[in-house]
Formats: sequence, C-alpha cells, structure tokens
Amino acid sequence: MIKTDILIIGAGPTGLFTVFEAGLLKLKCHLIDALPQAGGQCSELYPKKPIYDIPAYPEILAGDLTYKLLEQCKQFEPGFTLGERAETIDKQEDGSFVVTTNKGTKHQAPVVAIAGGLGSFEPRKPLIHNITDFEDKGVEYMIKEPEFYRNKKVIIAGGGDSALDWSIFLSDIASEVTLIHRRKEFRGHLDSVEKVQELKNQGKINLVTPAEITGILGQDKVSGVVVKQADKIEKEFELECDHFIPLFGLSPKLGPIANWGLEIEKNAIKVDNSLDYQTNIPGIYAIGDVNTYPGKLKLILCGFHEATLMCQSAYQIINPGKRYVLKYTTVSGVNGFDGTRKEAPKAVVKKIE
Repeated sequence: MIKTDILIIGAGPTGLFTVFEAGLLKLKCHLIDALPQAGGQCSELYPKKPIYDIPAYPEILAGDLTYKLLEQCKQFEPGFTLGERAETIDKQEDGSFVVTTNKGTKHQAPVVAIAGGLGSFEPRKPLIHNITDFEDKGVEYMIKEPEFYRNKKVIIAGGGDSALDWSIFLSDIASEVTLIHRRKEFRGHLDSVEKVQELKNQGKINLVTPAEITGILGQDKVSGVVVKQADKIEKEFELECDHFIPLFGLSPKLGPIANWGLEIEKNAIKVDNSLDYQTNIPGIYAIGDVNTYPGKLKLILCGFHEATLMCQSAYQIINPGKRYVLKYTTVSGVNGFDGTRKEAPKAVVKKIE
C-alpha cells in the first residue's frame, strides 16, 4: 500500500504544479497516470508544440514546460505510479480513500486530487475502410517527434488548429507537405490560416480543398492515398506519400472516474469554484481541464491557480484545527524534502556610527 498526503490522479502540468504547492505546505504527494511518463498531453500529444500563454514565457515548447515543472517539484520528492490507470476508489472508516489501479496497485490518502486533464483520449478516425491496416505503417493520428518525418512526403488531413500548425511546422522538415480539407474554410486561428496560404504561395505546402481522402494505397506500408475532390470533374485521383496523418481531433473520456459517484456535467466533474474546487464528495477535488464550473476556462494557467487553492483546503483536512499562515517564498524561502534550501540573499545591515 502506497500512503501519501495528497494522491494526485493525472501527472500533467496541473498535477505536477500541485506537488510544488503542496510541498510548500509540507504535504507529500503521489501521482498516478495511465501514460508511461509524466507530462500528460504536453508530453504525449504535442511535446514539440509551442505554448504562448504561460506567464514569464513568451514561448515555450510543451515538452520543455513539463521538464521545468518536474525540476520545480523534484525537491519535494513526489512518488509516481505511471503506466497504470486509476480504476476504483473506496472510502475508509477513518475518512481516507484507497485508490486501486488497473494493475492492482493500491494507494491511500486523506485527500484525492483529480487532475486528469480531459481524461483519456482516442483519436477520431476518418471513415476509410482500410485505415486500420496501415496504423503504425505510415498512418499516424498524432505527431510526437517531427524529425521522424525528415525528408518524407507527408499528407495531413483536417481543418483545425492541429492540422494547420503541423502543416506549417513540417514544411521545413518534410520533403513535401500536402494539406487536405473537405471545405475551403478552416476552423483554426486566422494567423495560422494566413501562414498556410503564404506557404502555399511559396510552394512549400500543397493545399487541396474541398476534398477528402477515400482510400489508402500500399502493401506493407503507406505508398499513397486516394483523394476525392468535390469541385473537379474527375471524381478521384491518387497522391503519393510516405505518411498519412489524419488530424480530426481526439475524443476525451473520463474512463473509470465517471463511475466514482462524482457529479458529472458534459464529460467533466462539477466542483465548487467559490472556495477550493472540491467535488460533491468531501476530500475529493478536481482541478484543471477535468473540472467544470460557471466561468471555467480550460487553460494551463487556470489549472495552476486551482491547484494552489486546492492545496490550502487540503491542508485543513489533513491538519484539522491547525492554522497555516501564508508566507511568500521571497520571504520564507523554500525548504525541499530532499534537504535543499532556497532563499533570497539576506541584506547586509551596517550600523551607522
């Protein structure tokens, strides 16, 4: 049995920052995540994608953000159960909770913080009859390592931000990038649409609209696709490629957490946002993209804020009746569980004669 003060379900940015805020309160944390590494979506889905709305960082790659968060919380020595999914939760007589994973690993804590982002993800696959035959053989539903496509012919399908952004990014890596969308209009940000148009004019991106892919060509791996273009007399034609990447989004699912007796609204967990982001079950909190409340914004920086308030509330559950006086780290410094001490240099006081 793994015992801790706060059991965090989800090791994405919000979960990792929770470790730091809890550490300031002298609370230990353990994290459970179904992915084999910490970082959540930032590590698994788009590690090389830039993020622009993290305070103090005009631009930071998602993977780099994960690395810095891990470095920040390392001093508080969090525990990790990775590659396992939180399956069941049972409340004990003493008020604590026991969470068991799909592999039978048991964890006990007086407080559970669900920071599972949007839950587990499944790619939305296009209705192409033989697409499953080519999965991992030239068909990929997400881009983890852009260098994998160096000097390759790549066809991307989709009309949202991911399709636009990756087409732009790969235009300097792949030998040829073709973007196919069933409409002439795109759903992405205007600056991304304009950038794609600019790259098309420069001959760095091939743009085929309105059109959709109806078949995949190849034997042991992808060698091309069949394209049906709506505004042409010819019904179908073939395009050569080494990789076909359909980016039609991901379908989020809460998974087993949806069966824990929590109040669910539109695939998210309802919380009390007026105080501490606690769920309808006392002692269980939901922070980050996994929760919902009036005025909710699904932003990483909002998850950081929610984690901070949640930890203050959790402190009262773990230490009933004990008063905690908030001190700024610039004043109190940071004492790591690993024995490290960080503090601002003390001013030299000189007596004036």
